[in-house]
Amino acid sequence: MLELGRARGGDVIVVAVGDAAAKAGGGDRVIRVEVAAGTPLEAVAPVVAAHVDPQPGDVVLTGSGSADRAIAGAVAARHGLPVARGVNHVATDEVRVPRYGGIAEETVSLEKAILLVVDAHGETEGEAAAGEPAEGDGYAATISGIDPGTSQQANLPAARRIVACGRGFKAESELQLASDLAVSIGAELACSRPLAEGSGWFPRDRYIGVSGSRVAPDIYLAVGISGQVQHTVGMKDSRVVVAINSDPQAPIFTQADYGIVGDLHEVLPALTAALGR
Repeated sequence: MLELGRARGGDVIVVAVGDAAAKAGGGDRVIRVEVAAGTPLEAVAPVVAAHVDPQPGDVVLTGSGSADRAIAGAVAARHGLPVARGVNHVATDEVRVPRYGGIAEETVSLEKAILLVVDAHGETEGEAAAGEPAEGDGYAATISGIDPGTSQQANLPAARRIVACGRGFKAESELQLASDLAVSIGAELACSRPLAEGSGWFPRDRYIGVSGSRVAPDIYLAVGISGQVQHTVGMKDSRVVVAINSDPQAPIFTQADYGIVGDLHEVLPALTAALGR
């Protein structure tokens, strides 16, 4: 988000919530919103909204996490801001955002202020600024209990290597082949929509596509994925794409830098053995 702000030019004002305040470096001004122990981050949404004062032409940037989106909703509602996600380009007088699942791109003039939800990741550079404390009260909400999930939550937008699985896997037990490959190269395991919302083999935060995550890793291995546009719009910014599919006519090969036509039961163990050395 800081990079996008600097690229556009002008002052960059950081409103840092909770623990993020300790890492808020690189802004021209930092406003710290404290969060008391046992209080959910979403509870300070009114405080954040009160300290954001967008003027015509301003861009408000927020991350895509669940708490980020809740706070962003409060900011947008208070100031009447239009909201866009997946920004491709930020300039002084315009931004470009994907539309219709990434099939088209729209150029939006910045005559008015806009709120952009971006897949933010990475570490900030420079020392954290002391900042100034925010005033105001949030909602009187507390966390009464935590029930952790059985799987580790994925942060696919930050992943540099991804192994993605598609409907070429016919049984859930076969996913171990992809998992072994991912472990051998230090990659995150992901999937196409049917494996998350159809079969339920993956949690939804590991689905890549139109309504899932959008990623841009250094290496993206698409295994058993046909390559329909609903999926490819989520991984089209990958630096190197390797497609593995038994169908030589699969559309995914048109998106790939390297393609392997073969049975995943034979290809994946061979790759794991070779790349894990």
